[in-house]
Amino acid sequence: MTSQSKPIELYYWPTPNGWKISIMLEELGVPYEIRYVNIGAGEQFEPDFLKISPNNRMPAIIDPEGPDGEPISVFESGAILQYLGRKFGKLYPGDERGRVEVDQWLFWQMGGLGPMAGQAHHFRQYAPEKVEYGINRYTNEVNRLYGVMNKRLADRDFLAGDYSIADIACIGWIKPYKNQGQDLEDFPNLKRWFETMMARPAVAMGIEIGQEHRKNLADDKEAQKVLFNQRAG
Repeated sequence: MTSQSKPIELYYWPTPNGWKISIMLEELGVPYEIRYVNIGAGEQFEPDFLKISPNNRMPAIIDPEGPDGEPISVFESGAILQYLGRKFGKLYPGDERGRVEVDQWLFWQMGGLGPMAGQAHHFRQYAPEKVEYGINRYTNEVNRLYGVMNKRLADRDFLAGDYSIADIACIGWIKPYKNQGQDLEDFPNLKRWFETMMARPAVAMGIEIGQEHRKNLADDKEAQKVLFNQRAG
């Protein structure tokens, strides 16, 4: 396993996407430093951050010991998980068949579970008007995706066989299941997986980081303007 002497810089805010990388780094046990990016205050639009994350989204990392010993920055949580898994040879298979198995579920999360759960959160909690179509559309789609996970987990402990970055990518989006209008009692295999995941020390630690900075976004209208209008100020 590759060693790491200089800490990896993690640009982070305590959200499901941010948790993916804090959990991964905790699982790897490598040194890292948190650089908080207050997305409610618009810090994701600052020029220095945009240099490493041009889509003005966190998380992002700077690894001072990148390929050939030179620094590298990586944005997009899925790409960061893959990079860290490859570099440290852990939680991401080295063989092609195993890697494809993990990639399928990683991309499933990136393209489905995350965006759909995010929309369910938005329409159920933050939309200035209650739009029943939006609430029902996204709540029902999240329910379907939970069902996909539940079926997948019927005959295995983790999504891609062994514990991997696929599980790490998904856990943060299942944690706020109540806000998505879901009941884990309806998904017994998913519930078992969820409890197993949440019992891992690295998962608990990764989710705990920065909790003191979290506040009720539903009550912060200025932060909503920044986040939902997608511009600073």
